Amino acid sequence: MYVGHTNDGVGKDWRNIDDISILYVPAADHAPGEKRPVFFDPDSGSDAAGGASAGDSRLVLGHIDQVPHTYAYYTGSYGMMNEHQLLSAECTDYAKAEFDAAEGKRIFYSSELSNVALERCTKAREAVELVGGLIDTYGYYGTGETLVFADPQEAWVIEICSSLDEADGGGLWVAEKIPDGEVFVAANEFRIREVVPGNPDQIYSKDLFTKLDEGGVWSPADGPLDWLEAVSYGEYAHPYYSLMRVWRIQDRLAPSLNLSPYVENSYTKAYPFTIAPDEKVNLTGAFSLFRDHYEGTEFDLSSGGTAGPFGNPYRYLGPADAHTNFQNGSYMEVRPGANPRPISEIFCSYSYVAQARSSLPDPVGGVLWFGPAVAYETVYAPIYAGSTNVSAAYAAGDRSTYDSSTAYWTFDFVTNWAMLRYDAMIDEINEKQGELEAESIVLVQETDRKAADLIAAGDDEGALRLLTDFTVTRGDEIIEEWHDLSGTLIVTYSNGLITDPTTEAVEEPGYPAWWLNETGYQYGPRIYELDELRATGGLNYTESSVWVPKNATFADIRELI
Repeated sequence: MYVGHTNDGVGKDWRNIDDISILYVPAADHAPGEKRPVFFDPDSGSDAAGGASAGDSRLVLGHIDQVPHTYAYYTGSYGMMNEHQLLSAECTDYAKAEFDAAEGKRIFYSSELSNVALERCTKAREAVELVGGLIDTYGYYGTGETLVFADPQEAWVIEICSSLDEADGGGLWVAEKIPDGEVFVAANEFRIREVVPGNPDQIYSKDLFTKLDEGGVWSPADGPLDWLEAVSYGEYAHPYYSLMRVWRIQDRLAPSLNLSPYVENSYTKAYPFTIAPDEKVNLTGAFSLFRDHYEGTEFDLSSGGTAGPFGNPYRYLGPADAHTNFQNGSYMEVRPGANPRPISEIFCSYSYVAQARSSLPDPVGGVLWFGPAVAYETVYAPIYAGSTNVSAAYAAGDRSTYDSSTAYWTFDFVTNWAMLRYDAMIDEINEKQGELEAESIVLVQETDRKAADLIAAGDDEGALRLLTDFTVTRGDEIIEEWHDLSGTLIVTYSNGLITDPTTEAVEEPGYPAWWLNETGYQYGPRIYELDELRATGGLNYTESSVWVPKNATFADIRELI
């Protein structure tokens, strides 16, 4: 079982810290009558009374009854994995109703919902039922959201939004089981469509149909309920913002389906809820899905004029790329243009692939492969479900302060440095990345056997020490290796040169011919008759030169060139 997520965002999360680090929450026992606080998430698209302006670093929206025992888990902006191999992931969606938080009324957003589920549940269906019950009881605020929960045997997706009536403090939600052997993809748009009463693979809020009917977005006369159409206008920021990524992953995994990248509108049914991949997906294949800029397609961000001379797949975001509502029930804003939204996005905080394995004890079977910063250039580091700590580099970091000791800045620096000469540096980056990840996979296999043997022998504490030591040590090793790579890349590619650190040979590679031709290089000061040269149309850069007498006229030169 694999569950993956890219946390593409900038800002403070429910912890009131930058969303670039991972947090371990230990298991705990709780006294009778104890309450659990529910924290406001400033990254929810919502405002809350007493939020940022109140100076309260962690605004509590309300409390729920605590349970006698909570499980250990890893979280960041959202919950990731707990000690019982329950995995979770998230994406933000566009909903018609996105109301603000209200203390004691609408107190839950997806971040705390995922955390509470990992604290209290061991199975995927149990998690979606708990999340749905919390929404029904305590209300929901903020953007539409998708949460995925999976255990070693089963996976479910739950999609959530506010109730259509602001006076109603509750929320709306639908959950659907992901069929065994199939892959579900969500990319900032709800993916559940027809909701059928009596379907054993679906569950939903008890008053879902009544609230949608009362809200005027669906009635029984309309036929089967289409969840996406009822509660959302579809795409999140511009046409193909969401659907292109869904198409890309489905097409990569199942090219036999011959899916088209083009659709008629946001409500297309061209891309199934899930697909069966043509071939089984292994761990490195799962990693690769998150490292994608549409290479080899007509949307390839690593080629063409906007990629610059060196194939840089990343784009600076402008006003037309903003996450603002571009459509409603009556109108659609046609913007000046847009860049395709890739899967590996430049503003990624972290990504991960969480792995659950039923053949191993829970502390060993669950592995969170965590990658700070941008997915394409990161290294996924293994974190065991039974580990009680991580490398210090992964648990710290702030976007406003550069700190090379933190994992985020270690990897983010390399991505940004690579943008100077991406086509050359990316090969070195990918080679080292592949080497480290392959080494980690071998080390995990060795550690699996040792830890499972300890547990079989009754030494649970010894197994947890082993898993923790491995997790921390491997994280430290990866950071050290990436610092070494950073130094090599700085020396090799500084000042527009390519310097071999070993031989000290220096190259002046310049720019590719096509780039020189398109940017007016051939009209630069190569002769003294510069005005006449610039007035001459139709010149191309040919990578060749000619010799002329010093007293040659411009007419003579023009004839030769």
